Amino acid sequence: MTDLYVAAGGGGDPLGTLIAARTVTVAPDPPLIATYAWERPEISDTPGPLGERHFTGLARGAGGAPAFTPGTRARRPAGSTLPGLAADLPARLLLLDPAGGLTALAGRIGAMAEAAGGRIRIVDIGGDILTHGDEPGLCSPFGDALTLAACHLTGIPTTVYVAGPGLDGEIDERTLLARLPGCHPLTPGPAAASAAARALAWHPSEASALWAAAVHGARGTVRAVNHTAELTGVSPKLYHLPLDEAVAHNPVARALLAERPETLEEAADLSHRLTGIHGLASEQARTPRQVPPAGGTAFLDRDVALKALREAAAGAEHVTFRYAARSLGLAWTDIPALRELLGSDTPLFRLT
Repeated sequence: MTDLYVAAGGGGDPLGTLIAARTVTVAPDPPLIATYAWERPEISDTPGPLGERHFTGLARGAGGAPAFTPGTRARRPAGSTLPGLAADLPARLLLLDPAGGLTALAGRIGAMAEAAGGRIRIVDIGGDILTHGDEPGLCSPFGDALTLAACHLTGIPTTVYVAGPGLDGEIDERTLLARLPGCHPLTPGPAAASAAARALAWHPSEASALWAAAVHGARGTVRAVNHTAELTGVSPKLYHLPLDEAVAHNPVARALLAERPETLEEAADLSHRLTGIHGLASEQARTPRQVPPAGGTAFLDRDVALKALREAAAGAEHVTFRYAARSLGLAWTDIPALRELLGSDTPLFRLT
């Protein structure tokens, strides 16, 4: 018997969800993590969440859900980091495919949770799951709202966790703390964060990397690709609240539950109507795809790279490795080589 953990937003959230799982529950088996295959444009040329049809080599997991293995592959032009995470995270990864709409997604999550025999624990890294829909930095509210609504429809006891308030750059720390009154947070230990270290050594996740670094004691300003984060004493914390309270904050989740759109496209249109952000639109306009020069780090000198990063960071004390790679004209797949060049084995690179 175990709990079903749901990585609310996809992308790199399974890494942070593993850290949360190691903090919340003590179990001998690897945690069961359900996640969207919702990737950044530099990883996949296919916008929106990937479904079963986008993969080969999926296995079957809890409730008959598609499960990732190290042998799973994305069908081009789609791309995904989840097969790599299946190899390097001590967790069992299940695919959330929302293509059938809200009701079908709820049915799949419910089947997973019932097969696992436990409750549902939603994990969001950064806290935009508690959006009110009008925050100036908000950029990706749809996936989190869809998760909240689907889990509510299952009728299964569910707890929502917010890890590292503000670290995703969408809602600031102070605002989020005001939405978590009376919550007594958990603090992961270094061992929990270290469970994700092998995957963080190559994965371009920023929010999960920021949280892991904060757990390990990093503090100060960090330059990420689309924002600058401040690691504070609050940053390592893991806050929790009942599902109904999270839904009460999130207007898109409430509207999804009220209107019950029949297709994913209709659900995304609803999100767009309420927030001005269409959840299925390509991120290409916000984050242009970069084609790195041939040779990767082979032509880089460490001192030259450090100088360039310090200039790009404009006084920040750390940079994410995704930001570092981009600043140096590298691909995210060059992150392991860049780490070796810089002599770093930590989730962030310290500049000062």
